[in-house]
Amino acid sequence: MWTSAKLLRAVAVLQLCLSAGAAAQVPTAPAATPVAPATPVAPSAPIPVPFEQAVDAAASALFEKAAAAMGKDDKIEFVIDPLIDGVTGVQSVASRTIEQRILEIARTKFAKFEPQPFMNVFLSRTPLVLVGTFTAINNAGQVSAPRDAYRVCLTFADLRSQVVVAKGVSRATMQGINPTPIGFFSETPVWARDPATDAYIKTCQGTKLQEKIDPAYINRMLASALIVEGIKAYDARKYKSAAELYQSALNTDGGDQLRAYNGLYLANLKLRNAPGTTEAFGRLVDYSLKANRLGVRFLFEPGKATFIRDKQLSAQYPMWITQLAKRVEATTSCLDIVGHTSRTGTEPANDKLSAERSAAIKARLVTAAPALAARIVTHGAGSRENLVGTGRDDASDAADRRVEFKLAQCT
Repeated sequence: MWTSAKLLRAVAVLQLCLSAGAAAQVPTAPAATPVAPATPVAPSAPIPVPFEQAVDAAASALFEKAAAAMGKDDKIEFVIDPLIDGVTGVQSVASRTIEQRILEIARTKFAKFEPQPFMNVFLSRTPLVLVGTFTAINNAGQVSAPRDAYRVCLTFADLRSQVVVAKGVSRATMQGINPTPIGFFSETPVWARDPATDAYIKTCQGTKLQEKIDPAYINRMLASALIVEGIKAYDARKYKSAAELYQSALNTDGGDQLRAYNGLYLANLKLRNAPGTTEAFGRLVDYSLKANRLGVRFLFEPGKATFIRDKQLSAQYPMWITQLAKRVEATTSCLDIVGHTSRTGTEPANDKLSAERSAAIKARLVTAAPALAARIVTHGAGSRENLVGTGRDDASDAADRRVEFKLAQCT
């Protein structure tokens, strides 16, 4: 017989079973389909603006940030270590124009900043030093694509604290810009990787705010100031003074720089000192081969593998060839000669032309030193390793039409 308590327990069990059965019949919602993570959207490239506007934007940002970082009411001295191309290290008409505009902006908008010449007497007062690069780039960041904009990079480094205190960057369109190298750089015979130039570029482009300045840049600064004075003397046709300044730089700690060797060669050439010119070119070759990258600016007839007929430009080539042959022959290494062309022309044509030019240089070297015949290999890189890459085919991209020499182990 069911008691009240038993009846209540039975009802409870029945309700529990019914609830479980109902729950089992409820359709299960389908599992959610995994959603692929969104692909990060690459930031769009900065929009290049006209040259003057780009310079003003970068320079104004630089001074504004430096004023905030320094926090001083009194004058702030600064010097400009001449701006260069961020790949070749060349000073150009455009980079000089930027320097002049920077000085004008300081004078009219930021009178707190007091410019001084880039000379040792002022460097000893540990001012701010302004370094900057002006470089042809592909605005979308495609390394092998044609250059279609210029990047302006300006950096203030405080020599007292040895840290970067301000930066200003912008991008300029290519119109209305004169990238022609100034006199000294348009006449230098050799391009090579140079630690001094690399340290300068790293200080401008490879540092962040409050980071330490590259010690390699600081250690070469006093010698660099002498070289800068030498370049100014050379461009003013004061060749004797220029030669003395370059030699003084070479005798200074950190003065073992490509610009000093190029300058000593050019000054002796202008002074018609034939023995000094030959000796200087030999030192230039030794310095560059030590870094295992020597790019010589032989000028060829357009589309040909023969030297330009202008004797004023090619008169020194036989001496260059002799010195190159002599220096390489004295080593136990083999030599790789690589011809280069500018971007003008089709790729197959450029490959063929660059290979023909490197072979022509080999033939001349072997004539000067027959023992080198079995130690030299040649090939052409066409326009694939352009340094400037603008395809202007003038003095501004002469480095793209170089012949390069690299030492290698003989196999």
